[in-house]
Amino acid sequence: MSPLNPSRLSIARRRRAMTKKALADAAGFGTRTITAYESTRGEIEASPEATKRLADALEFPVSFFDGDDLPEPQIDSASFRSLSRMTARQRDSALASGALGFYLSDWIEAHFRLPAPDIPDMENLDPETAADLVRSAWGLGAYPIENMIHLLESRGVFVFSFDCEKAVDAFSTWKDDRPFVFLGAKKTAERTRMDAAHELAHLTMHRHESKNRRDVEQDAKEFASAFLMPRGDLLARARRSPSTSTVIEDKVRWGVSALAYVVRLYKLRLITEAHYRRLCMLLSAFGYRSDEPNPISHEGSELLRQVFSALWAEGVTRVGIAKQLSLNIADLDSLVFGLLESADRNDDESETAYGVRLRLVKK
Repeated sequence: MSPLNPSRLSIARRRRAMTKKALADAAGFGTRTITAYESTRGEIEASPEATKRLADALEFPVSFFDGDDLPEPQIDSASFRSLSRMTARQRDSALASGALGFYLSDWIEAHFRLPAPDIPDMENLDPETAADLVRSAWGLGAYPIENMIHLLESRGVFVFSFDCEKAVDAFSTWKDDRPFVFLGAKKTAERTRMDAAHELAHLTMHRHESKNRRDVEQDAKEFASAFLMPRGDLLARARRSPSTSTVIEDKVRWGVSALAYVVRLYKLRLITEAHYRRLCMLLSAFGYRSDEPNPISHEGSELLRQVFSALWAEGVTRVGIAKQLSLNIADLDSLVFGLLESADRNDDESETAYGVRLRLVKK
């Protein structure tokens, strides 16, 4: 039997954003050979030596290729922000990261009992109403969200990071009845929080709709803004004639970018159109569309931290975890917000925001 599963080869190649020709050149094969190896019809079987050459070229462990097919997010069910802004290779690399996230989540669920999914169905509602109702359903009131990743995890969402080009901000999808959010690793903390809220919009408002319609993306954008900056709190706290300096100071309360804060103020008619345009012009002139002034800290995964802490407490090293999954440490770390390098190994549970304890019970 061939040690090379065609679907796993395809996932590994696309994760590296390599064309078949690029892989063929790197591994010393012809392009037609790579095509045949990836064919599910079993046109030819790869020898152990050929598999080793492919694994070396792709920087995956040889053992990764000798396993069952891996489920993978599908283009029509994944919520990419703008397919027109990304190349097919960037999109496919993100989907391949999603396949590795599914693979890791299955492994985690085989060892731990996780929070059940709790995503309210808000289809056919306007974004502002949907955001208010999700907050109400989750008992959040009108207060700022302390940590978006912790909040999603407490509601049964698997949240993973992925290392991809900036054209791919984030995406979300469902696997069976489990929701997933994948956050790009190259954004500011403020924009990552907005991305997380944006993907929550897709999970709650668009589960059964096409994710690539323009109005769907606009709905998600408006939901995210309303969810992170609820009307009641903004009306009570926001200054009515803010300067750029007070915008930079005040936006920290809601953990959003300066520009997103200004847009929300204008949406709620707390500033005039002329004032809005002036603030946008000044923020752009200062370079604050890409860099963020007065930045907040990046959020990480509490659920994954607890998983790894529990495993480390039992003497399972990060090398051992990677070996069990047949992944290299760098690929695993890119999915888990760098936790393999920085997680506290002495604390296996903690109280997260909103009083939700993510207690993981070994099965």
